[in-house]
Amino acid sequence: MFTVSEKAGNMIKDFLKSQHGLGIVRVFLQPGCCGGGTLGMALDEQAENDITFVDQEITFVIDRALFEELRPIGIDFVESPQGSGFALTSKLSAGGGCSSSGCSTGGCSGGECC
Repeated sequence: MFTVSEKAGNMIKDFLKSQHGLGIVRVFLQPGCCGGGTLGMALDEQAENDITFVDQEITFVIDRALFEELRPIGIDFVESPQGSGFALTSKLSAGGGCSSSGCSTGGCSGGECC
């Protein structure tokens, strides 16, 4: 399952319009804290091993093996006093990451690594 909230979809569409046309949004795994990783998004082209999703008239691609490993994947746009941005959730979000035993002193703040 791959879902995109209405707010995230609107924000992505606004960004794509600023890029002078619609593009393909790649969801990918980027290196993260404590040896883990986080999901990210970037404009890209479709590759042979990708699976494609169209949600709210936006085309998303993700490596098929990565999707099978991390599904379900959700994309939302959140706003808080600390700032705003996209929040990507998956099985990766449910485990791993930073903990008091996983990072050096001062390496984590509120569950996130600096």
